[in-house]
Amino acid sequence: MARTPAIQNGNRSSTRATGLYDQLREDLLSGTLQPGSKLTIDTLAERYASSPTPLREALNRLISDGLVEKRELRGFVVTPVSDEDLMEITKTRCWLEEIALRESIMRRDRTWEEALVLAHHRLARTPRSLSLESFENNPEWEPLHRAFHRTLISGCGSRWLLTFCELLADQHHRYRTLSAPRAFSIKRDVKSEHEQILDAAITGNVDEAVALLKAHIERTARIVKVDGALTTA
Repeated sequence: MARTPAIQNGNRSSTRATGLYDQLREDLLSGTLQPGSKLTIDTLAERYASSPTPLREALNRLISDGLVEKRELRGFVVTPVSDEDLMEITKTRCWLEEIALRESIMRRDRTWEEALVLAHHRLARTPRSLSLESFENNPEWEPLHRAFHRTLISGCGSRWLLTFCELLADQHHRYRTLSAPRAFSIKRDVKSEHEQILDAAITGNVDEAVALLKAHIERTARIVKVDGALTTA
């Protein structure tokens, strides 16, 4: 009987760490926690109303995601950003998503096609900005954007490949978020880019779909790179 509370406390601690991981991850990807900034346990404990133990557990999980680093004498810090890192992420993402997309199209079936069309429909009818005059982030857009890209390669048949693609997409998203206002001011028909990728994938035009996807990802990276906001910490 004496062991039951310990198990329950362990479960609560694990659940709390998972919740903190989700909160921290969102704040890291959205840029709320700035690249290169120090993550002190005391400050985070106050901010997230938590005790140190689940916080450390969550931060160690985020190290595995590449969103947090642990440095000698400095403790935990938000992983810095740089042009070089962005280019490496972009190149690797293009490599892996090309494989995943080719496999998805070659293995395509009605279920995948219907899911992709639906994901695109939901994304296409959702504006990126809540304002036409200036950038005002629409919180509904990014989850739908990620869902479209995820569905596009979901038929590849490899959960490991999808896991690596998702990790790189997270890193790309962090960079895009830092430059979202500037990117919005650049005349770019992202909706049309997504539509062209969809059409090529649905019709089974593998080479065209891959070329369009790579151009789409690389174009985003170029816009972020010239932003001037990227600095190495």
